[in-house]
Amino acid sequence: MTPDLLEQPGEPPYTRGIYPTMYRGKRWTMRQYAGFGTAEQTNARFRHLLDAGQTGLSVAFDLPTQMGYDSDHRMAEGEVGRAGVAIDSVEDLERLFHGIPLDRVSTSMTINATAAILLAMYIAVGEEQGVPLTKLEGTLQNDILKEYIARGTYIYPPEPSLRLVADIFRFTSRARMSFNPISISGYHMREAGATAVQELGFTFANGLEYVRRARSAGLAVEDFAPRISFFFAAYTDLFEEIAKFRAARRLWSRLMKEKFNASGAAGRLRFHTQTGGATLTAQQPLNNVVRVAIQAMAAVLGGTQSLHTNSYDEALALPTERSATLALRTQQLLAHETGVPDVVDPLGGSWYVEGLTDRIEAEARKLVEEIERAGGAVQAIERGVFQEAIARSAYEQQRAVEEKKRVVVGVNEYITGEPTPPLPAPDYSKLAEEQKRRLASLREKRNSGNVKRALQTLEAAAREADAPLMESILDAVRARATLGEVSDVLRSVWGVHDAR
Repeated sequence: MTPDLLEQPGEPPYTRGIYPTMYRGKRWTMRQYAGFGTAEQTNARFRHLLDAGQTGLSVAFDLPTQMGYDSDHRMAEGEVGRAGVAIDSVEDLERLFHGIPLDRVSTSMTINATAAILLAMYIAVGEEQGVPLTKLEGTLQNDILKEYIARGTYIYPPEPSLRLVADIFRFTSRARMSFNPISISGYHMREAGATAVQELGFTFANGLEYVRRARSAGLAVEDFAPRISFFFAAYTDLFEEIAKFRAARRLWSRLMKEKFNASGAAGRLRFHTQTGGATLTAQQPLNNVVRVAIQAMAAVLGGTQSLHTNSYDEALALPTERSATLALRTQQLLAHETGVPDVVDPLGGSWYVEGLTDRIEAEARKLVEEIERAGGAVQAIERGVFQEAIARSAYEQQRAVEEKKRVVVGVNEYITGEPTPPLPAPDYSKLAEEQKRRLASLREKRNSGNVKRALQTLEAAAREADAPLMESILDAVRARATLGEVSDVLRSVWGVHDAR
């Protein structure tokens, strides 16, 4: 499986990189993930990071936003603004991007079950800034399958959820948006306990399912596949991670060619990387600075297209402005002081790295083919195949730590007993009350008749098996329907997923 020595960077199957010159032509995007509290607070963090040299935005949404509940819903109690920014309406998103021209930044949104609604709101904010669809750039995570496997922020059953995913593919493709309609995520499965091989195998099994769904919706592979993106983790086993990224490019290119006769561009794997959140320790948190630097180095040596570096204090609380800046500086040091970006595929040709690349590709392919023979990703999810494998791997990893077969510095070895430093936390109850007041004000001033008509149109579309959905969702949010109201319409038609 070792690549032909004549294979060049920028040529299928892309083992050595997807561009001929890689970072010598263009550096990776430094896309720090941020979101907490209100839109204004997150906007301030965005502006700080942009001023510090960040080159792309990445939005974290709070749990109610991810689950399709407005901030004043009983299910949102105690969660508003905690895990990310609270977004109830287009007006919240306008505040989030206040003073940030959407035709000058690329925005990634980590959102899945409500991805269509957030994309529609982003489009509406762009319209109100005078930015046309074709000038909006970014990535929508929109990977619902991994939610059933590892993360849990799903709403609807798999079939209507996949219909929404495919409709986003259709809408972005037909509108010729410079927007990646999906970021197929191995990251969250890795964080739940998957191995490096499982991260690739399970991610690509999901990816093949999405491609098939888009084709079933009438889209040609060449029209949407070049804009598919991926999201992987970077952990601390330096050479394994580098080989994993090289194997990922090669395997996806080959799978797309074998199963869909895709062109090189349609099988070209572009990916974002985030350093390993689960590797961060609350004990001796400054050790995390070193962990993150090693993981970021692995991502860059492996050829990532964009990168988020975690802040060292994230195991304790929301990152402070100081720690978030240091995380960004880690990337900038790699970019400007190490010389690593001057070389395309620096470890290509290494006996060790090439051997690891071959092994990871072969083992990940075996997992993909097992899932394919068993009926594909959805059936594997329904039978718990992914979930059981990841749970077993997580157990084995934790047992290795407890038995000291795997050393975690400061946790099971080299323990000093130093106290965990206290970190300030926002007043979440005050924040939630502020968000509720804004929501009440929105409902008072909007045209309720327009909202009602838009939601009725959406409901009718949801009841028709093949009707487009994005246009109706866009009209609803333009009318100032809230995220919860749009989600409730779809819940009323499709029901909710019961994971039992």
